[in-house]
Amino acid sequence: MFGQKKRVAKDVPAAKAPGGFEAKASAAGGLIAWAGGGRVAWSPRDTVSLTKTGFTANPVGFRAVKLIAEAAAALPLVLQDAAQRFEAHPALSLLARPNAAQGRAEFLEAAYGQLLLTGNAYLEAVGPGGLPEELHVLRSDRMSLLPGADGWPVAYDYAVGGKKHRFTLGEGPAAICHVKSFHPQDDHYGLSPLQAAATAIDVHNAASRWSKGLLDNAARPSGAIVYRGADGQAALSQDQYDRLLFEMESQHQGARNAGRPMLLEGGLDWKPMGFSPSDMEFQKTKEAAAREISVAFGVPPMILGIPGDATYANYQEANRAFYRLTVLPLAAKLLAALADWLGDHAGERFELRPDLDQIAALSAERESQWKRIAAADFLSEDEKRRLLGLPPREASLGG
Repeated sequence: MFGQKKRVAKDVPAAKAPGGFEAKASAAGGLIAWAGGGRVAWSPRDTVSLTKTGFTANPVGFRAVKLIAEAAAALPLVLQDAAQRFEAHPALSLLARPNAAQGRAEFLEAAYGQLLLTGNAYLEAVGPGGLPEELHVLRSDRMSLLPGADGWPVAYDYAVGGKKHRFTLGEGPAAICHVKSFHPQDDHYGLSPLQAAATAIDVHNAASRWSKGLLDNAARPSGAIVYRGADGQAALSQDQYDRLLFEMESQHQGARNAGRPMLLEGGLDWKPMGFSPSDMEFQKTKEAAAREISVAFGVPPMILGIPGDATYANYQEANRAFYRLTVLPLAAKLLAALADWLGDHAGERFELRPDLDQIAALSAERESQWKRIAAADFLSEDEKRRLLGLPPREASLGG
């Protein structure tokens, strides 16, 4: 096979063992050593490596995470309890300006991004007591959970700059809110979409490197230089070979030299070559890997501009499915945990959730729901309000 070498070990003379029997000098002396191409190389699966290969070095993963995190962070929010919906509330003011360096959108985008990239989001509350004065998103790769004897977490360690800060969990509201994705085999940490898409990310990155190598070699499998053996020579001398190799690398490779004519001499002839079937399949492989990455994150390939996907009739349907199946469930998870955590600090119970009536992608769906509920004569006004996510009218009016 091309690219593989076969080596046969030389015969080793048999040695006479005591008693007149023959003995081999090596048990493997007569074996054939077959050098293959090696095993498939996969990238590491730890959080830092996955973030580098799947987010910072992969355009599909990067765009999927940004698209989800920005869409979820931009959702209009409502805060209400069992009796009323609040137009103004200390918790809403805190979320509007969580800390001196971030606004609401930046803070929530960081939290959603950590949850998507690592499967875990850690929020820190800063303040002497009551409702926190500031909220911060901590990096998940720097945080470690310390379980107690019963398996429940008793503290969190945050390591940065060679130092550790311990957040102890005890009586009273916790300083850390840990939001995690479902993981079937881990009691303490969540499973990120990056881990599920890791194989597809490796394939996509490898295909991109292959395409880059192809561009560096004139953007196509150029061809072969055939030596015809001029002047009775059977092969090029070493000096001729080195000179030809140098001229090819310096004068005819790369985008800068694309289309430059080649001057051949001394019995050299150029035989052009086209794309092989395997070369043509590489692009399809890359597109298939891109679709797998988008599926792992829950983003319709149509929204990411990946060709070959016709699951949805149009972009509007794909966008509505994106919000319904990906953005809203993720936002509901984090906002519910955030509301419970802030409620513990504030000493009151309230609900924090997206305002579905202000989401443009769901406008047609919500309009249909409002008309359907309004036409249901067998429902009371409070029942209709409850179906629409509103508190009872009497309670909201203070009656």
